[in-house]
Amino acid sequence: MSNTSNFREAVREAKNHALVGPNVISNALPFVGGGLVLTAIGTYGGLGVIRTYPAIFFPTFIVAIVLELILFFVARNAAEQGNKNTALPLLATYSLLSGYTLSGLIFTALRTQGVGIYGIGVAALGCGITFIAARQIGSNLSEADGMAVTKTVSLGVIALLVVVGIQFLLSIFGIYTPTWLEIGISGIGVFLFAGAAVVDFYILPRTYRDDQYLPAALSMYLTYINLFIFILRLMIALNGRD
Repeated sequence: MSNTSNFREAVREAKNHALVGPNVISNALPFVGGGLVLTAIGTYGGLGVIRTYPAIFFPTFIVAIVLELILFFVARNAAEQGNKNTALPLLATYSLLSGYTLSGLIFTALRTQGVGIYGIGVAALGCGITFIAARQIGSNLSEADGMAVTKTVSLGVIALLVVVGIQFLLSIFGIYTPTWLEIGISGIGVFLFAGAAVVDFYILPRTYRDDQYLPAALSMYLTYINLFIFILRLMIALNGRD
């Protein structure tokens, strides 16, 4: 689910339209898959930097975060305008940068007893299962239920992102969230982004035409990545930090 201002616009449009893109989800899925593959490549590269040149990882991580934010808005705008030739390479680069910024969490998971590569696989599988269930639920929501779920989840995600942003700023100064609070935040994050997956399957076919699969793919990609992050954070918190 896109967690930016265009999401609220999509909600408004969904109120006034029936399905405008019944096949947009199917058209978007290959691009979501491609983005996830590029993310995995970016993560592998980030892990290589952590292990080989650990001193430069944090500065490059900050740079990647900034570039990722810029690319998101530029790529989203190009995708919304239907400029596929521009949007595709931008989205590909965005996916690689997302993988790089994700590598720190993956590295922590690999070092956490009880998580490791098995836990990473479980998190990825959990996301896949969630999306399968969300497609069934979201595609069959009534208009009233769909809008109610959408408003609730969108407000919850905004609040969660504020909390996570504060966590990130505090961590820069060496202040970390207590384990019990991290478990609570991560658990809420899993719940909200599972709901966001349901919202995607309700909102996107009512917002985008079948040929507007790139912005739909970006929205689904963001939901998948955030759900994966919070599942993994929850597993790390439950098993204790290294």
